[in-house]
Amino acid sequence: MEMHQVRYFLAVAKELNFSRAAEKCNVSQPSLSRAIQLLEGEFGGQLFRREHSRTHLSDLGKMIRPHLETVYNAAKKAKELSRDVTKMQKTPFKLGIMSTISPNEIVDLIAALEARYEGLELRLCDANAADLRKRLLVGDLEVVIYALPGEEADERTHVQPLFSEQMVIAVNRQHRLANEVGFPVKELNGEHYIHRMNCEFAGYADHILQEKGVTCTPTFWSERDEWTLAMVAAGLGFAFMPANSVNHPDVVGIPVIEPEFWRQVNLVTVRGRPYSPGVGALVREAMRKKWFGKRAIAVQSVQEGSTKELTRHVKI
Repeated sequence: MEMHQVRYFLAVAKELNFSRAAEKCNVSQPSLSRAIQLLEGEFGGQLFRREHSRTHLSDLGKMIRPHLETVYNAAKKAKELSRDVTKMQKTPFKLGIMSTISPNEIVDLIAALEARYEGLELRLCDANAADLRKRLLVGDLEVVIYALPGEEADERTHVQPLFSEQMVIAVNRQHRLANEVGFPVKELNGEHYIHRMNCEFAGYADHILQEKGVTCTPTFWSERDEWTLAMVAAGLGFAFMPANSVNHPDVVGIPVIEPEFWRQVNLVTVRGRPYSPGVGALVREAMRKKWFGKRAIAVQSVQEGSTKELTRHVKI
């Protein structure tokens, strides 16, 4: 059975007229009739009953019609998908980015996609980590890049680590601890606090602060890190931020210690979900890119694993 035979059969089944079906398929009627006869030979019976000028599906034809429709539609979809992958045309995909990730790193990723995959249509949104996770699971987003400390493992998702960075206390240069190499958590007690409303550690660090006897009451709230840094520079309080986000000339970032806080930023998708071709392109570029000067953690892990396996075999 060949796909053009299936197409001819479906055309006759719809038109119930061999001449009109041949015209729709842009083929001569004798060619169409021969193709139907070959198909009937494969199925072992008549697919159509011809009564003078009237044509009807036989019982066998009625039985196989939905199956051939499924086969034809699947083949058509596969061909379209193959064309999109080859030409990267009409391949929109929806990417969610945690709003506290450095824009420069994401711009580098988008620029690489734009340069290598012509016609790729990226629909980008930014939000806090918890919202991104919800939107990913319900299907509003195909891929998210985010960090959510304390998140439990979820078998529904596939996680590829990109980079990790230490959390710091951002203070202005006149702060009493501005020249220290570390900022112990206990020193936060009583300090004026500027709360980053999209901070992924919100709620996660509360019990740690309580154990240290630390009470921090926010005096300002901000949704944007540039506003947070401006308020820190003005001496209005400190902020808890990723190290790479402290980029104001009048602000210094001091690593939090006793204990330390780190965030791991991951690329996350949902297992088993069908994706647009653009998702594969994004994953390839994310693994190829250097995040703050280093290869993605997922790539490093694979390389280290290969080295260890090679070493094991050499020792044997």
